[in-house]
Amino acid sequence: MRAVSLHPDVLLVTSALLATTCTIVRAHGGPDAAGESFVIDSPVLPEELEALPSLLTQAGFPAPSGLLATHADWDHLLGRLAFPDAPLGCAESSAERLAGEPGEVQRRLRAFDEELYIERSRPLALGSVQALPVPGRCELGDAELELHPAVGHTADGMAVSVPWAGVLVLGDYLSPIEIPILNGRERLEEYLDTLERMRPLVAAAEQVVPGHGTVIDTERALALLGEDLVYLRALSDRGAQAELPPGRRGVSQRKLHAANAASL
Repeated sequence: MRAVSLHPDVLLVTSALLATTCTIVRAHGGPDAAGESFVIDSPVLPEELEALPSLLTQAGFPAPSGLLATHADWDHLLGRLAFPDAPLGCAESSAERLAGEPGEVQRRLRAFDEELYIERSRPLALGSVQALPVPGRCELGDAELELHPAVGHTADGMAVSVPWAGVLVLGDYLSPIEIPILNGRERLEEYLDTLERMRPLVAAAEQVVPGHGTVIDTERALALLGEDLVYLRALSDRGAQAELPPGRRGVSQRKLHAANAASL
């Protein structure tokens, strides 16, 4: 696990497995502000989740007032293993997905753990989930997080902007290490629409946090956005013959591309 400060009010934790990112935001004004913080998404490994509370303490961040998930994929929902008493919030679309797929997150987590021989001290319990209107805002101290719709990778999701810090948390979009992943032509069209809606948000941000990979600056994020648009349009027109984005053409990405093409 790697932890870096993006801003006095923002910490970024990157998991050693899947390069999943977890963004911790405290109330505007730092330690002198109200004792509130949010943990957005989650690392993956048990030892990383166990280390999160002490990491926040060492950084001078308060215990989280709540957890936020950019979407309802299992690898973004593990925050309650670190903070079992913290309420979990997500987009209304994600809450609907979770309600319509009871136990699916836990099944996928168990399958992942069994494949990699990972043992956890307790099962994942999501508890009650707070559905947040998106687009919308979420109060944090005397400031607000901005919530923006992000559908395409999945049928649900949101991006989270931290305006005072210039940080944009995108969930599974604009990854420098992973091509766009979707399931079906309907998702492809939604993905294209989401990327276009993200353009002004990315342009206004100073740092962009993808769901998997390292934090990127505005210029790199806009370049990735353009590459992903080109790839998805080519995928729509040429299917499996579409060329993959530069720098994302390894064996694992070709497998993902084949799955994308087969889903259309």
